[in-house]
Amino acid sequence: MNCMATLKHIASKNSDYSAIEAYLVYQHDEFSGKVILDEQGRPMLRESHLLDTLECGEASFATACLLANRKYNKNNHPDDIKSHQYIISFDPRDAADNGLTMEKAQALGLKFCEENFPGHPAIVCTHPDGHNHSGNIHVHIVIGSIRTREVERKPYMQKPRDWREGMKHSSTAQTMRHLRVEVMELCEGAGLYQIDLLNGSKERVGEAEYWARRRGQLKLDRENAALTADGQQPKQKKFETVKDTLRRQISSVLYRATSFEDFSDKLMQQYGIAVKESRGQLSYLPSGRTRFIRAKHLGDKFDKEVVLVTLQANAERKPKAQFKQDTIGKLVDIQAKLKQGKGIGYERWAKKHNLKAMAQTLILLEEKGLTDEDALDQRIAELDTKFHESLTVVKDLEGRMKANKELRYHVAAYTSTKSVAQQLKAAKRPAAFEEQHRAELTAHRAAAAYFKANDITKLPSPKKLEAEYAQLASEKAKFYEQYKESKEELLKLKTAKQNVASFFREEEQTQQER
Repeated sequence: MNCMATLKHIASKNSDYSAIEAYLVYQHDEFSGKVILDEQGRPMLRESHLLDTLECGEASFATACLLANRKYNKNNHPDDIKSHQYIISFDPRDAADNGLTMEKAQALGLKFCEENFPGHPAIVCTHPDGHNHSGNIHVHIVIGSIRTREVERKPYMQKPRDWREGMKHSSTAQTMRHLRVEVMELCEGAGLYQIDLLNGSKERVGEAEYWARRRGQLKLDRENAALTADGQQPKQKKFETVKDTLRRQISSVLYRATSFEDFSDKLMQQYGIAVKESRGQLSYLPSGRTRFIRAKHLGDKFDKEVVLVTLQANAERKPKAQFKQDTIGKLVDIQAKLKQGKGIGYERWAKKHNLKAMAQTLILLEEKGLTDEDALDQRIAELDTKFHESLTVVKDLEGRMKANKELRYHVAAYTSTKSVAQQLKAAKRPAAFEEQHRAELTAHRAAAAYFKANDITKLPSPKKLEAEYAQLASEKAKFYEQYKESKEELLKLKTAKQNVASFFREEEQTQQER
């Protein structure tokens, strides 16, 4: 399988900018990330590389980034994005077939950087080989997150942060789309192999997940080698991160579901995955986790717009005549479809479909003793009430479960950081101690603020909270089943009522035409 030209983005929170250049220049262990030393204990240079800096003046990349942070008073928090790395990997065939050399790749990388990241201190470094000796020349483009000068606004720049001095680079979906187009045009102009980077399956892998994958795969490979040596067959060959597993599970449901409700129900039923929408964005909660994972951290196909398009395509792809035995097909308005331009073949199919759907409808109504219109309406009203009551209870339980998780998190954070907070009071150099233990102290203060806001004066027992959560989860499962059952029956009966009305309306039209 050929790699073709690809573009990868990695955002880094590491404030040690010099480590970035060291990684590009010196040999590192692929999985541990540690520098490889020679017999004298000195770092070993990579066998081959080309490196240039841009927008750094007379300073090094690290110095230029640190000066920018100080000048604009940004990137002071550990969670701030300090740098962005974009990796352009060319097809292994480009060297032999299209004359791609390291020098040519470096020139292309410099051009790409100048055109797309103006104003940012940058390193452009080309290596001759990829991981596992894949033979693909690739270019690392690392930029400091802060723009140090205002630049000319270009068509792809949508917001002031894209051209203003002192603003931080943001790798949005729109930005990535623009950059993928640029890579495609770059390769086309240079006569290199290329694929459509806009319509493929694009995962969004952060730095932490990137390294977790590599380290996990190394560990798994070692375990499998030991099993093979003992004559045993390994059960798993490819390591999966939590996000990888989530991507696979969502994908297995996404391509079978035909509506968002169906998608949500299947995720919960099969994998215990909850999905929610907030501010137009989807987030997913795998079973056993307490925090949702946003779609933007998983990949393009998990975004709301793409999910809805996929579901719509699924609904249109699956013929409506293919129903399970326990479902009711909807009658087709044949006359309306014929007016839309449907032909005789469609009319024949629709008539057969309607006969089958009507037979299903009558069987259902007779089985449930609802052939009387008033009885049918009463049952629908009862189910509608039961459905909404169950849903209300499920939502209430979900809210209480969420509050329980949040409280457990703060209790654990407060307890684990209490000693550090006490040490701060006795510290001889409070400012230095604060800086050294910033993460712990921030978590401690956030927990204390949460307790104060919620009038919590005595911390509950973690075991008690866990038992409470388990009870809530059990109740939710019970009411969720009630919700599902009432929902399924309600939809069937509403469809049945619709079909009966459509059937008699069609009959009246036929008689009038005669």
